[in-house]
Amino acid sequence: MAISDIPEYAHLTAADVEALGRELDQIRADVEADRGERDARYIRNTIRLQRGLDLAGRLMIAGGSRRSLWWAGAATLGTAKIIENMELGHNVMHGQWDWMNDPEVHSTTWEWDNTGPSAHWKHTHNYIHHKYTNVLGMDDDVGYGLLRVTRDQRWRPFYLGNLVYNTFLAVFFEYGVAAQHLELGRKRKTPEERAQFRRDLRDVGEKIGRQVGKDYVVYPALVGALTRSPAAARRTAGANLVANVIRNLWTNAVIFCGHFPDGAEKFTRKDMDDESQGQWYLRQMLGSANFHSGPVLGFMSGNLSYQIEHHLFPDLPSNRLPEISVRVQALAEKYDLPYTTGSLPVQYLKAWRTIAKLSLPDRFLLATADDAPETASELRFKADDPTRRLVATVDPVSGRRRGLRSAIAGLRHRRRNRKGGAALRAVPAETQDTNAA
Repeated sequence: MAISDIPEYAHLTAADVEALGRELDQIRADVEADRGERDARYIRNTIRLQRGLDLAGRLMIAGGSRRSLWWAGAATLGTAKIIENMELGHNVMHGQWDWMNDPEVHSTTWEWDNTGPSAHWKHTHNYIHHKYTNVLGMDDDVGYGLLRVTRDQRWRPFYLGNLVYNTFLAVFFEYGVAAQHLELGRKRKTPEERAQFRRDLRDVGEKIGRQVGKDYVVYPALVGALTRSPAAARRTAGANLVANVIRNLWTNAVIFCGHFPDGAEKFTRKDMDDESQGQWYLRQMLGSANFHSGPVLGFMSGNLSYQIEHHLFPDLPSNRLPEISVRVQALAEKYDLPYTTGSLPVQYLKAWRTIAKLSLPDRFLLATADDAPETASELRFKADDPTRRLVATVDPVSGRRRGLRSAIAGLRHRRRNRKGGAALRAVPAETQDTNAA
């Protein structure tokens, strides 16, 4: 099932893990020492761009009696909302720009364009998710309490609706963000817990009220009053809805690409016992996934196309993640660790495939619970000898380290050979001879 011994799964010794940690600490120190004016200029230019797109989108919507202009306005506003949520809100609230001591871009003051209150997000995401990344029973982002995304979650008939639930979650993702902190399925046993829940529920209700009021009441009413057209007010409300859905769908895709494609591993609570900084780094590398991006796609994803680097250094400026990724990939190569990445469509489709597959009971699944694309453990390497210790070796010819990445590649190679051998055995002997000839 989930990984219960991370260093062993990674084919690393305790000394290896601490050495890896020191090298990653050095990357952090180098970036922190180099932060300066170009980073400040980047975030200020991003704010100007976002506000300009927001204004342009709303003006096009207000004057959008033509369908093409209405759609252009909705798309522009949706783009502005994506930038505000991904490159600004998410990253500012992580404290990536706190070093500037600028109240406008400080984690303690930013309130984002989303129905989830910033204070709630900083607790559920910045603290819970990033501290306990993919640890079963501790990180609510593993399925969001709604989806089955690993075989470690016992199957229930409820999960037959996995695909339907995720479709609704994608369309209304901002409301999923708002609900996550509330932990609606959790029982509150003490008066203090129930009082806190009521306060949290009030905060969410107030934030949803402000967002709904802004997008579907205030702006439509303002446009209707200026144009003296009730139809213009209705068009404005409709365009705002489309912009919010655009933002929600994109956010869902980016987040799922970073957390649920093949290779984003899950862990048990045992992994948390006396976890060192090096072990925490290792868990982030194994539990996250990237997707390929250039400057534009990276920017539009809040640079979460570099999800591995973001999880290693959540409070370093997002514009530095591309250069950090070069050094992280070099470390993955040095320690023969996987660096999980792929194109955005492929990574997102893999996430949907997992959600679809795990909607079914385990008896309908082919791979084992320890060696499946979406669920793995150190037992995947111990089929012949469950007691043997997993350690890296050195290739005597090339001198190259052979660790986890090589072990996974070897498993895949053996699996293909077994399938090929089984197919060959199923062919009549005379046909085999003909093919061989």
